[in-house]
Amino acid sequence: MSSGFVADSADVDERAVIGADTSVWHLAQIRENAVLGQGCIVGRGAYVGAGVQIGKHVKIQNYALVYEPAVLEDGVFVGPAAVLTNDQYPRSVDPSGQLKRGDDWEAVGVTLREGASLGARSVCVAPVTVGRWALVAAGAVVVKDVPDFALMAGVPARRIGWVGRAGVRLEDKGDGRWVCPRTGTGYVESAGILREDESETT
Repeated sequence: MSSGFVADSADVDERAVIGADTSVWHLAQIRENAVLGQGCIVGRGAYVGAGVQIGKHVKIQNYALVYEPAVLEDGVFVGPAAVLTNDQYPRSVDPSGQLKRGDDWEAVGVTLREGASLGARSVCVAPVTVGRWALVAAGAVVVKDVPDFALMAGVPARRIGWVGRAGVRLEDKGDGRWVCPRTGTGYVESAGILREDESETT
């Protein structure tokens, strides 16, 4: 483990890798073989499962649960009490009534692409991928893949708009063109996919 700050009450397995300038706060648990990049924050009571892969500058807020084999790319935000699941067919016992063990099921993961954000108490039901810079609203339940820059809300979550890198809802300029009111960055939508328009800003 590197020289990052770890609270005395945190439970960090000695086989975990903690990047420089990363903070792990009170009562958080980081399991074996998890890898956290540089400059991350893991909040109070958060859980990071065995072998979870986390990039740099990721924030995992208080009591969020990130179950293996999740992958969180650079700049991801996981809001308070958000959950990334890993069991498609959850059962405590098998059909014969015997308690299920680790070898009795196959873990599937959630992938959060660069800059994606999950609101408080949102849930991602694995296996799903949340695209780059997408924003999932508080309390939403994601059950299918989310496109880049999508603004998702509801149960199940549906796209209700687009957001830019700043997280602000984009303004519709017509003809498939969108703009961020905060940064002026332009975006182009085609066939349900949004891309940054590097040739135009307002």
